This record gives sequence, C-alpha cells and structure tokens, in this order.
Amino acid sequence: MSDDAIPAVLPLRNDLVGETPYGAPQLDVPVCLNVNENPYAPSDAVADSIARRVRDIATMLNRYPDREHIELRKAFARYLAGESGVSLPFEQLWGANGSNEIMLQLFQAFGGPGRTALGCDPTYSMYPEYARDTFTTWRVVHRRDDFTLDVNATVDAIIRTRPSLVVITSPNNPTGTPLPMDQLAILLDACRKAGVEGAAEGTHPVLVVDEAYIEFRDPGTPSALTMLAGHENLAVSRTMSKAFAFAGARVGYLAASRGIIDAVRIVRMPYHLSALTQAAALAALEHTDELLAQVDHLRRTRGETAHWLATRRYHGRPLRVAESQSNFLLFGGGFEDRERIFDELLKRGVLIRVVGPEGWLRVCMGTDEEMSRFRAALDEVLAIV
Repeated sequence: MSDDAIPAVLPLRNDLVGETPYGAPQLDVPVCLNVNENPYAPSDAVADSIARRVRDIATMLNRYPDREHIELRKAFARYLAGESGVSLPFEQLWGANGSNEIMLQLFQAFGGPGRTALGCDPTYSMYPEYARDTFTTWRVVHRRDDFTLDVNATVDAIIRTRPSLVVITSPNNPTGTPLPMDQLAILLDACRKAGVEGAAEGTHPVLVVDEAYIEFRDPGTPSALTMLAGHENLAVSRTMSKAFAFAGARVGYLAASRGIIDAVRIVRMPYHLSALTQAAALAALEHTDELLAQVDHLRRTRGETAHWLATRRYHGRPLRVAESQSNFLLFGGGFEDRERIFDELLKRGVLIRVVGPEGWLRVCMGTDEEMSRFRAALDEVLAIV
C-alpha cells in the first residue's frame, strides 16, 4: 500500500504522511533468499508435537491465556542455560510476538517524547520505525568501513546525547558483524556513567543487544547473555524465527534484569501472547536439538558462499564480502546499479535483498539446491551488467 492510498480526509499523524509500510518483497519465485529465514522446514515430528499441544488447549480457548506465560518463560530459561551456559530465573525472561514486539515494548517503556535512542549504522532498518512510532528521537553513529563498531565514537555519542536506549545488533543486520565482549564491556561502562536526557538524575541508558541471529555465530563465541550478571541496564533480545525455523509462529523473547522485565510488563498489551502461540513455542522448544540441527550446515554454507563470492569479479574488481557470523552475507561493495543486479537475478527466479549501504546486496543462506541456483544466476548476471 502506498501513502497515496490513504484518503486525504483521514487525520493521519503528520509525521506519518508520506511513509510506507515496512517489509521486504514477498514474491512467488523459486528461490527466496531475501528475509534470512531458515530454509529447512520443521519435521513431521515437530508438527505433530505442535498439533498435540494446540489440541490440548483448544477446548479452553474460551478463556484468556496466561498473560505472564510463565511455563514458556521457564522453557526459555532451560534453553538458554544449555545454549549459552547462562542460568536465569523465569522472572528475568519475557516473551512476545517476535523480537519485533520485544523491541517495540522496550521503546515504549524507555523511549518517548524528549528521549533519544542511539544505534550504529548500517543496522536493522526497523529501529528508526520503532523510534518513530514511540515519538523517540533516533540517532546513529557510523560503523567503520569494515562494519565493526567505532567504539570511541559510540562512547562519545552516549556521553554527549544522553540516550535512554542504546541498540546494538550482534550479529549485525545487514552485515553479519559480531559484537566482541570487550567492546560490549566498554559500552556498558559508558552507559553506567552517562545520564539520560529528560529523565531523573541518577538514571542511565538501557543497552539493548539484539541477538536475533546469535545461534549462527562461530562455536565458542560468547553471547551478551554472559554479561547480564551485574549489569541491570543490559537487555538481550532473542527470537525463534531464524535458527529455530519458526518464523511463521512469531515468537521472540527478552533476557534482562527484573527491573527491565517489569518495565516491559507495564506497556505490554493484555494477553499479548495467545494460548496458541504459547503452545506452539513450548512444543518447538521440546525439539530444540532437532530444530537447530541444520545450523552447522548453514554455517558451512555461509563460509563456502563467502569464499565463492570473493572469487567473483564485477567490472574487473573482486567482490567484497562482509565478514559474517549470521545466516546471510552482504556482498558487492562497489555495485554501480545494485537494483539492476537485483532485477536480473529476479528474472532468473532468485530473490535476494537490496538493503544496507549503496553498492551492496544481501543474500541469506538457503538449501544446497537454492544456493547452487543463486551461484549460477549471479554468474550470468555479472557477465552482462
């Protein structure tokens, strides 16, 4: 829907005039590599478990669900203890309809008029929209040319702008860049020292680490969860959409201090997680090992694809490939008309994403067959553009 589809007689908010809805293209093509999904569908065993769980609660749908979703929060705690080695009580966990709702709730709780949120671009393109929707000012610090954080510039911006929220994505979207724990420690220290514009004296920024793609990190790489102890202003957002192959279920969750969780509980909508969503998520978490079984293979696919892309040439120059610990790769670095490359790939049945800095494109990892078709199509396109 374009903005001109909204009749002029409707009192649309002034700051929304001319805006268009967020969303990557949803097209019916053979190879969809544009929204960072796990290409391997849940098994029949997982589907059967979900069906049993849903059937068990179906006769109680006349009643509201557990608005605190305590059983699910305990399941998140068990998963994180195994995945990251961090044991948390359920009171330090919170679920929502995808990590998008988690992030929006954080902006609702800690943003607002007179407040600022700070990010490091290029980064996830929804962050400015969370800010807009909550009347929060959005500011960015530019990353370095290799897409790593400019730590000194970020610390300076935290002290200078006095944000209520600092949002860092790790691995970063759309670049795949991880956040080293020593850099996280520096940012946490800066937030501990900084004040917050428009807030009472003695308050400090909340540092949010968005770990939507963290399961795809290289083995041995720690999660920001390991820094939660002793940092009451740290919040770590997760999702089941990516590595869990659960994008259609819309389940995200947050790990943080009890204070942050309680703040989010203030702004949540009543009964925001349906009984059906809770049942499906609990069933999926019973099959954690199976659902994550393809993560190692997708990591290998990422490495192989990165090496292959680096051997391709565009106008006589090797393609640049951003170092990634996610399930996608940002590549190009010098495309003069990336829209044409996107269109030519689409003509060949391959959908990727035009996102990030000019001159770059992003492709997520698909099945072996999908990646083979991507490679063949890109070779054809590079030969003619």
